[in-house]
Amino acid sequence: MNPTDLPVHATPRGRLDWRLLIKWLREDHVISSEDADRTKKRFGSADSVQHPLVRLGAAGLTRKGSGKPLDSEALTEWLAGRCGLPYVRIDPLKVDVGRVSEVMSISYAERRRALPLQVGAHEVTIATCEPFDTGWVAEIEAHTRRAIKLVLTSPAELQRYTTEFYTLSKSVRAAIKSGETSAIASFEQLVELGRSNRQLDANDQGVVQVVDWLWQYAFDQRASDIHLEPRRELSAIRFRIDGVMHTVYQLPPGVMNAMIARVKLLGRMDVVEKRRPLDGRIKTRNPDGDEVEMRLSTLPTAFGEKMVMRIFDPDTTVKPLEKLGFGSHDAKRWEQLVARAHGIILVTGPTGSGKTTTLYSTLRRLATDEVNVCTIEDPIEMIQPAFNQTQVQPALDLNFAEGLRALMRQDPDIIMVGEIRDLETAEMAIQAALTGHLVFSTLHTNDAASAITRLVDLGVPPYLIGATVIGVLAQRLVRTLCANCKQPDEQTTAETLADLVKPWRMNGSVRAYKPVGCLECRMTGYRGRAGLYELLNVSDAARQCITPVPDAQKLRQQSVKDGLRPLRLAGAMKVAEGVTTMDEVLTATPAWE
Repeated sequence: MNPTDLPVHATPRGRLDWRLLIKWLREDHVISSEDADRTKKRFGSADSVQHPLVRLGAAGLTRKGSGKPLDSEALTEWLAGRCGLPYVRIDPLKVDVGRVSEVMSISYAERRRALPLQVGAHEVTIATCEPFDTGWVAEIEAHTRRAIKLVLTSPAELQRYTTEFYTLSKSVRAAIKSGETSAIASFEQLVELGRSNRQLDANDQGVVQVVDWLWQYAFDQRASDIHLEPRRELSAIRFRIDGVMHTVYQLPPGVMNAMIARVKLLGRMDVVEKRRPLDGRIKTRNPDGDEVEMRLSTLPTAFGEKMVMRIFDPDTTVKPLEKLGFGSHDAKRWEQLVARAHGIILVTGPTGSGKTTTLYSTLRRLATDEVNVCTIEDPIEMIQPAFNQTQVQPALDLNFAEGLRALMRQDPDIIMVGEIRDLETAEMAIQAALTGHLVFSTLHTNDAASAITRLVDLGVPPYLIGATVIGVLAQRLVRTLCANCKQPDEQTTAETLADLVKPWRMNGSVRAYKPVGCLECRMTGYRGRAGLYELLNVSDAARQCITPVPDAQKLRQQSVKDGLRPLRLAGAMKVAEGVTTMDEVLTATPAWE
């Protein structure tokens, strides 16, 4: 029987047929009769090696009424509803990749167009793009001794992740076979040192493939950090995405040790040294061919050596201030501040609040052919050809103060000091500012005004602070709402925002949204991050609040008169613009005192 001759309520068997799909699309009023006839005439009687959903997705069909394009994803979602199966977009972070090959081989998966996603105690979730070709389900149920739950996914995703997951699984198995899988280097297992079993080699082909996959996977998932964490039984790979940690994969400790050794080798680090922390860096390329720099850091732990790879987006340092989260008000004031010829500009905030990104982005704008930009950092975060960068080396007695003293003899115009940690560094920064240089640096304080009192706590005389510090920028990062799924939030009004930012008023309309969660944002409701900024310009009136004795409360009040908008007010404005939520702002920002 021809598939298109099936009764309306009959369930077809076997592989999908494009003719049947067109018939159903017409019956469900998804496409017009004209589109259906035109597509059938275009395809003719010939079949294709392409999957029917892919073929129809490329045919230029549009949804009847709305005119929205019907690509293969949209067609798959429609078909899932018609078949009564859950529709999924595969999230690789939620797939039990290590157990995929336990359910079926890659040849079986490719032949059946099926991919295991989750292996539970009583059920295995398997994605397919052939909802009616289910003759194999009984075999897998007997093999796994678990019930099978089928979900529908697009053919393109199925093909991509089948190759990716099985390649990774094969590489890990190859790595395990080629060496000892116990964590020999851990503190708890020093008795294992007497064993003669060969350890994995950093150049083993399986290890090389797993490390290559790890990097490309991290770039694809927009990770900012990769964590390789040794554990007692199974070591963990975790990604930080939009500030939140996600477990990606679990590996035998021996494979993890070999991966860390491989990365250390590529980062020109001491592979043998595992007793003390080490730093390094690697340059590689992302799937788009752009150069990406990663900063490496190792730390000895109870179960072995832990490594963190921080990924730096090559586009970050050339983004305009608006893209970093600056509002037009603060962007204009910041541009005016950094155009000054000399003085100290401080950027404050906790670790991971984006201070380095702001500094690099600003310095890139200032580093023209007419000026000499020099930095002293610990460590150098990103290599920038436009800067002259120096790294702190405590073993050679090259600390921030000594490095800054040396930079003063290098005829600089603009100097960036990674962090002011002690009185000696602060005094050298002040000396540089007094001798006509523009100095940038960072501090860890809750808000902009607290940076002044922190300098006093370090031992800097107030009159020198008033004479040299020209501005302080405090900042935080908040997650931004996913544009694909956010919905209007009727609960957040101008009144509720006014309560959040007393005594300030919220001017203009409020277009608040709330997180929902979709496949694009991994059901979190958030995708990406933006900065919140609080800029304190040290005016003549503000200096009166610094000398002879600093008064942080008076300085805050005066800075508001000079145009400062507190972090919480900056966050409330982002809420009103529909960028983030009140919960994010309350979590990230301190209350205004």
